[in-house]
Amino acid sequence: MTQLTGLQKSLWLGMLTIVLVAQTPLTGWTEELSTKSDQIHIPELQLLKEEESVSIASRYEQPISKAPSNVYVITDEDIRHSGATDIPTVLRRIPGIEVMQVTGAEINVSVRGDNQLQANKLLVMVDGRSIYNDGQGQVNWKMLPITLPEIKRIEVMKGPGSVIYGFNAFDGVINIITKPPGEMAGNTVQFGGGEFGTISSAAIHAGSAGNLGYRLSLGHDQNQQWRDRNALAFRSDKVNIQTEYPASGGAKLLLSGGLVNANRFEGNLNESALGESTASQAYTHLGYERPDLYLRAFWTETKQDVEDTPHPLLGNLFLGTDPAGNHPLRYTTNTYNVDGLQTMTVLDSWRVSYGVNYRFNTLTGNAVAPSAHEHRLGLLMQSAWTPIELVSITAGVRYDMDSFIHPTVSPRVAIVLTPIPDHTFRASFSIGYRPPTLLETFSDARFPSPFNPPGTPPLKYLGNPNMIPEQIVSYDIGYQGWFAQHRVRVRADVFANLIRDIEDPRFDSTVRAVFFDNRPGKASIYGGEFGLELLLTSWLQGFGNMSFVKVDDKFGGNHQREAPRVKGSAGLRAEFDNGVSGEGSMNYVDSTSFRIDGDFNNAPLFGNAVPSRLIDSYTLVNLRGAYRFWQELSVTEYRREAEVAVTAFNALNDRHKEHPLGDTIGSRVMGWLTVKF
Repeated sequence: MTQLTGLQKSLWLGMLTIVLVAQTPLTGWTEELSTKSDQIHIPELQLLKEEESVSIASRYEQPISKAPSNVYVITDEDIRHSGATDIPTVLRRIPGIEVMQVTGAEINVSVRGDNQLQANKLLVMVDGRSIYNDGQGQVNWKMLPITLPEIKRIEVMKGPGSVIYGFNAFDGVINIITKPPGEMAGNTVQFGGGEFGTISSAAIHAGSAGNLGYRLSLGHDQNQQWRDRNALAFRSDKVNIQTEYPASGGAKLLLSGGLVNANRFEGNLNESALGESTASQAYTHLGYERPDLYLRAFWTETKQDVEDTPHPLLGNLFLGTDPAGNHPLRYTTNTYNVDGLQTMTVLDSWRVSYGVNYRFNTLTGNAVAPSAHEHRLGLLMQSAWTPIELVSITAGVRYDMDSFIHPTVSPRVAIVLTPIPDHTFRASFSIGYRPPTLLETFSDARFPSPFNPPGTPPLKYLGNPNMIPEQIVSYDIGYQGWFAQHRVRVRADVFANLIRDIEDPRFDSTVRAVFFDNRPGKASIYGGEFGLELLLTSWLQGFGNMSFVKVDDKFGGNHQREAPRVKGSAGLRAEFDNGVSGEGSMNYVDSTSFRIDGDFNNAPLFGNAVPSRLIDSYTLVNLRGAYRFWQELSVTEYRREAEVAVTAFNALNDRHKEHPLGDTIGSRVMGWLTVKF
């Protein structure tokens, strides 16, 4: 008889518990609820009948089929049913999104074959505020300033967004939109815990004081290393507050602020180093919004103290220090931003938007040259014209200036055709840029090695103020169609991207220094994506998609583009009237290879084998089973409920690496309790 593994025992025990509990009388499922079932349960067809409205592509609301760029939406229900502890795990279900986890804390996300270690070409925002670290060029996905239950939806745009958002919207944009205070009225408490010391917890209170709505949240997250269950990989605490005040004319005033503090962050894997850090991020955000206008100002401060040590395969080959030989390396980035956008409608068929954006960035620390700061100014104009109901033409341009580079011009042109109802075709052309970060411009670090002869100066790691921005030119053709009375949606896209002037460290042996520089050459990335969403019954829905990408990279170097050619995702979700629900999802990633640093040829000196460039294909299966054992409406008509769940990440225990230098990713079972009251 086959022995069950610890993972399988935990999973089956959890599922059995949910099934047994589901058979008990529903004492909390009140009679009041059944009499108001029309208000609680979602009618048949509604999950796919109503097309999503999105704002990420144009910065004003429009049907997703009319958006001038390729846009996907992840809902709060998608997040809940996924059982994920982080956003990148949910993003894996979107075709064309590249997710690469390398440690228990660091996850790299990019778009359409453009992934890399320390991915830096995807702009990520929370409620329209950038959380991209302009000083160091990174997004710490495990350090979002909000908890998962606060998220209303995530809008994902594939393709350059520089025409609207300026620098760093290189090959895509993600906007994480939170729930307004009124939508979360009351208290929400969520706790998830499981293997590898994983904890994901949140406590949220939302309400109102007169016309002022507010939402206050606290969160704690932690997990151990994949390669060592007894060693901590990540631990953070967060606090966030958001307020909303209605003004005249349908406008509202928004004020939010928060702090995330991580006293352990194992990440910053690059070339041959793997940093161990403490990090924090604080922000304040002030906004004024109405349907045709928004004004925004925010400040963000990111601090990171990094022990820049060698990868475990390289023992004590080097240690990162400042010019005086001190460590850890300390970095503080401050971003001050003001932007606004006005939209006007002319003659009912022509919508014009124009806006301005100013940003001031500073980077200070012991491994940064003095005066590391920059000014940025962007001016944009966009026009959307609908000459007839079947045709929509969007054209826009943005002019961006920066302290260290020549001005850039980012255009976008898109045509959307609707030859018959429920079927749209889109063709678009766009250009985007990523300028050198302040770290790439002003870095001043040292890397001494005990293996060098006595008196050998340490290797210098220096910035370069003479670089030019990276550029992407993108072409995209897409289709979206509804079938079977809006029970089935089909989407298909083909694209071609041309990338130039990629930034990559360059070693100069004459001065024993590594400089950031632009590499000659180019990379062509092209491919296609196909997906469908199905509402099979009132209680069962599913999705499936597949993507293909081909990379022709002439850059070379450690940042040479290489990506899995084929990826696929599929999932089924069931939700019954008795409170039982379940979801299973599958992500397949084809085998590929990555360029790795020549330092790893020294791995045998430390008793380790030289790592292989090849990554085997893998299949990631995630499961969740849940039982909502209490649900009722309060006197004020908001929902009270409680739910228990069991989740299994990588349920088939397909142990794999997602980068040759990353950890081997295993499986994890967790239990969850969520209560709203």
